[in-house]
Amino acid sequence: MSDLRTIWWEDGVVVTVDQTKLPHEEVFIEMKECSEVASAIGEMRVRGAPLIGVTAAYGLALTAFHSKAEKREEMMKEINESAEALRRSRPTAVNLFWAVDRVLKKARAASGEPKALAKAVVDEAQRMADEDVEANRRMGEHGARLVKDGAVVMTHCNAGSLATVDYGTALGVIRAAWNQGKKISVIATETRPKLQGARLTAYELKRVGIPVTLITDSMVGYVMSKQLVDKVIVGADRIVQDAVINKIGTYTIAVLAQEHDVPFYVVAPKSTFNLKQTSKDVIIEERSSEEVTHFNCQRIAPSEIEALNPAFDVTPLRYVSAVICETGILSTPELEKLTVDHGMHA
Repeated sequence: MSDLRTIWWEDGVVVTVDQTKLPHEEVFIEMKECSEVASAIGEMRVRGAPLIGVTAAYGLALTAFHSKAEKREEMMKEINESAEALRRSRPTAVNLFWAVDRVLKKARAASGEPKALAKAVVDEAQRMADEDVEANRRMGEHGARLVKDGAVVMTHCNAGSLATVDYGTALGVIRAAWNQGKKISVIATETRPKLQGARLTAYELKRVGIPVTLITDSMVGYVMSKQLVDKVIVGADRIVQDAVINKIGTYTIAVLAQEHDVPFYVVAPKSTFNLKQTSKDVIIEERSSEEVTHFNCQRIAPSEIEALNPAFDVTPLRYVSAVICETGILSTPELEKLTVDHGMHA
């Protein structure tokens, strides 16, 4: 990966890193059909809300690019079918639905016959990928103002380059502070059951040279009680009127952070906002129980034991110190005042 860029388009092929192979192998997937994209998202070979969104856009671009349709209506039918398949791949990350809707809107507005329509869809997907990188860098600049020299930052799951097209959201803030010369360090939670913190966040931070200490999820309270954390910075899969939806375990960390007077910041682009919704409207993805009962395909729990495996939890906004997006740092009251903006649900 050049500068940790996670996904790119190569003349009708979408190339991305297989995140299930990290940190031991850098394996790249080459996808030529939207069905492959939907499978990669569902199987978490591609993961992270912003990256899922851009990948979905590229999935529609593949459908348009490789279509044999001779009429515009036929191509639109294929694109709409691909959109439905993508929507079914993962239900919680709002960026997926935002990206699909944005590409569909562009396709419907495009003039001309199939060739022109295909070009419009591919160009839009490329534009979204570039916008993601730019938004991440702006979030990094805004958020770095909150990180003092010498700070110890806790983060959960993976909200770095691997969760985006490049640079990252929560880790983008950490990278920006580091690049400003601030001598910071990171405490990363392992993030059971898929271990994104242990496998991916530790991998990214090591790669760019930022000191990182790995802890189990259950150590958060102990670490905070010992005053070993200055602030928490996490990403988000969806931000609604009353809450942040993020990787399971985020809510626990937020409650502990408030108990120990540790600021808790969320970093997410506006494509992750859906302020028409409340937390009651959000479908929390339930994943296979084997992710909990097994480790590396080896059963660790007794047979016939039931396991609960929600992929995300809900953190009420009262636990959030501020949300960092591409336009700046938003307090909770400021979130409520947001109106419709480009690329955002409100």
